[in-house]
Amino acid sequence: MAMNATLPFPPVPADSLSWLARSGLQPLNLAGRSLLPIVQGGMGIGVSAHRLAGSVAALGGVGTLSSVDLRRHHPDLMEQTGHLDAGGEAKVAIDAANLEALRREIRAARELSRGMGLLAINVMRAVSEYAHSVVAALEAGIDAVVVGAGLPLDLPDLAQDHPKTALIPILSDARGVQLLVKKWERKKRLPDAIVIEHPRLAGGHLGAAKIADLNDPRFDFENVLPQSREFLKSAGIEQEIPLIAAGGIRSCEDIARVQALGAAGAQLGTPFAVTTEGDAHPEFKRVLAEAGPEDLVEFTSVAGLPARAVATPWLRAYLKIESKLQAVVHHKTRCTKSFDCLAQCGLRDGLPGWGQFCIDNQLAAALRGDVKKGLFFSGVGALPFGAQIRSVRELMERLLTRQEQLAAVPA
Repeated sequence: MAMNATLPFPPVPADSLSWLARSGLQPLNLAGRSLLPIVQGGMGIGVSAHRLAGSVAALGGVGTLSSVDLRRHHPDLMEQTGHLDAGGEAKVAIDAANLEALRREIRAARELSRGMGLLAINVMRAVSEYAHSVVAALEAGIDAVVVGAGLPLDLPDLAQDHPKTALIPILSDARGVQLLVKKWERKKRLPDAIVIEHPRLAGGHLGAAKIADLNDPRFDFENVLPQSREFLKSAGIEQEIPLIAAGGIRSCEDIARVQALGAAGAQLGTPFAVTTEGDAHPEFKRVLAEAGPEDLVEFTSVAGLPARAVATPWLRAYLKIESKLQAVVHHKTRCTKSFDCLAQCGLRDGLPGWGQFCIDNQLAAALRGDVKKGLFFSGVGALPFGAQIRSVRELMERLLTRQEQLAAVPA
């Protein structure tokens, strides 16, 4: 059973509560808990594992593990599977190793959080082992399951034996909210919260059909948040489903702005990725922290979705030849990967117009800090501490401190 029942102690430490009171922001009420209105977004491969998620939860926020390929944080599991070639037996072994890593990471994050905050796992709907990852996380006692990169219409079915676990889809417009809520209502379960992610501002895979759609005003928080709230109100469930705004949020004022528009909290990814507790290599953090707006680029991922990342040497080189690669796409390309990868892949499945690279290779290189080969996803907006690498605690306090309060602190 999920460990999100009423606790004998408050889920937010006293010092975090003082930050919240000073900020003037409203708490995020989720899964029976009153939390800081700060959600750390899930970032794969391995960027948000137990150190980051557990540290965020320990301060009274929502810490989120990313489920994909977590074995990379466990040398013994990599020793068992890192050398395996493609094939059915290799896939079974690697999938099993990733599920074992997922269980280990949840346990380790729980120890770090000390029962505070809330622990979530982000599972991409677009990965082939999506259902197995969801079930494994539920059985391991995760507090919440967050699903993006596709409509998780089957999530209530997968979680039917875990009624107390919070289920949180990631959507980008009011039409998606209406569709999903109506589908889930037929299954007698409502989302416990909905993340509203702005494709023009977020990092990683983006919730738009194509790059040209990123500037569509239907995604603007000023539109989607009030429209979604109005729909929930008309359906008589406004108070039951908090909305969490995601994308480009970098300050206390940003959180206050989305709360005024109808959000209950805010999700941030990149600012947490570059903290000292972030689970990626220090060079990964340096690349993200030093990237300016001119260094970010949008492109079509192998999942067929728009994506945003830092224009590293590998990405610049790839984009120069992308059109040539797409022009000679074969029906299928032999894939050397044998694990929980994308259910549909532009490279493996020979899909014209989709990305033509191995996303696992490039994301794994980024996790290792390999600037020459890595794909470094990043959201839009100046980071709270600029190029400095600071702690989760410092970041959480900064996000709950208004600019006038910062200005009053002696340099």
